[in-house]
Amino acid sequence: MIVDMHTHIFPNEISVNVIEKLSRVAGIPAFTDGTLDGLKKSMDAAQINFSVILPVATNTSQVEKINSSSAALTEKFFGEGIISFGCIHPDFTNYREELRRVKNFGLKGIKIHPVYQDTNLDDVKFLRILDRAAELNLIVVTHAGLDIGFPGAVRCSPQMIKKVVNTVGDFKFVAAHMGGWKNWDDVLKTLGGTKIFIDTSFSTGKIVPRSDSHWQADDLEGLNAAQFMEFVKIFGADRILFGTDSPWTSPKTSIEFIKNLPLNDKDKNKILGENARRLTEI
Repeated sequence: MIVDMHTHIFPNEISVNVIEKLSRVAGIPAFTDGTLDGLKKSMDAAQINFSVILPVATNTSQVEKINSSSAALTEKFFGEGIISFGCIHPDFTNYREELRRVKNFGLKGIKIHPVYQDTNLDDVKFLRILDRAAELNLIVVTHAGLDIGFPGAVRCSPQMIKKVVNTVGDFKFVAAHMGGWKNWDDVLKTLGGTKIFIDTSFSTGKIVPRSDSHWQADDLEGLNAAQFMEFVKIFGADRILFGTDSPWTSPKTSIEFIKNLPLNDKDKNKILGENARRLTEI
């Protein structure tokens, strides 16, 4: 079974404009049209069994609507391998009750994005949310490290993640982009002793920029096989989750990267799906 723990979609009526805007700002092409149908087609082509959609609330007014929509989406399309997480915003006042609502909906977890939400991960506004999520046994996935659309902005560093773990304790916590995009040396030095999960999204192989991009190809180099194996050594195959960051990387290429690693089939299967299946209980 292959489970993609990190995907994004947008409503049909805005997907074309959103994808073009994000693609232009980030300087990279999209691999789907950003719609649910586009995601399902890419899943079929890459033989992915389940995809986890991670919505982000960029303001407080979006939170309740997104969570209601995520519950409805999961209920309707679970049989087709679609699962949506919920969301929360650090400035959402009624976070305790809203996270309870997320739990009551049957959603498995929430996504936060410290860069998009303009708040450091170790800010008390996030710490109280993470504490409540831990209390409810919800999975929390956070963007970690740099963001390609916000050069230089790190609002979730390995050091911040370590502070969160020390403050909140062990809970179902996933640091996306191998623990921190382009912060990988610090991730290996700082987070190896924790029990967090990391996902592979947007972090492996070569990411090719758009022809009109401000990036040079070397700027977007992901981890190579030897570097990835250092993460396996430090974190163990049990704590690495496969993710594509769809629509921003090729699912087929991302899967082939894992399959070509010098790992045994058992560990490859853990990364590609078994770890996610155990974590989400699907």
